[in-house]
Amino acid sequence: MKGSLIIVGFFIAGIIVGIFHLLPAGGTMGNVSYITLCALIFLVGFMIGNDADIFKKFRKLNRLYMLLPLMTIVGTLAGCAITTMLLPHRSLADCLAVGSGMGYYSLSSVLITQYRGAELGTVALLANIVREVITLLGAPLMVRWFGNLAPISVGGATTMDTTLPIITGTCGKDLVIVSIFHGFIVDFSVPFLVTFFSTI
Repeated sequence: MKGSLIIVGFFIAGIIVGIFHLLPAGGTMGNVSYITLCALIFLVGFMIGNDADIFKKFRKLNRLYMLLPLMTIVGTLAGCAITTMLLPHRSLADCLAVGSGMGYYSLSSVLITQYRGAELGTVALLANIVREVITLLGAPLMVRWFGNLAPISVGGATTMDTTLPIITGTCGKDLVIVSIFHGFIVDFSVPFLVTFFSTI
């Protein structure tokens, strides 16, 4: 929860800096965003590669659990497609691009801003932050109403990092590796799906 509030705080600070033109706008800021994004992707890869046992744990995972990331992706995209009925001013591609962020707000918002503009990039940032916050705050209720896998699916790409502690506490330690595997696969899908839906 604290991490999400810090991110929202930085977002609000960015809006204030932009309104008062405290930093130079234009191509320079685009380069900074791209370099930051590359550094972030590198650090995620480093974190995964640094755990020597992670791939061994993945191989021992129950095969049914391996379908969870696919179901999360399909369910999210289906929900986004239905949302276009409620948002007639937004195209199907716009809704699918935003939903394809799967909670990975830092990556999806930058990519969507590059391809579709700052307005949709901001929508993607907020939508994906809300997804993480819902997981952090609602995990106990999700477990009670829908079962132990519900918070993992709702958490999307965040289940291998920011929402992992709450998932461990509410779903049980036996699902930690499921949560990490789920986050790893969904996380990996985000740049491909967001880029695809942003460019069609």
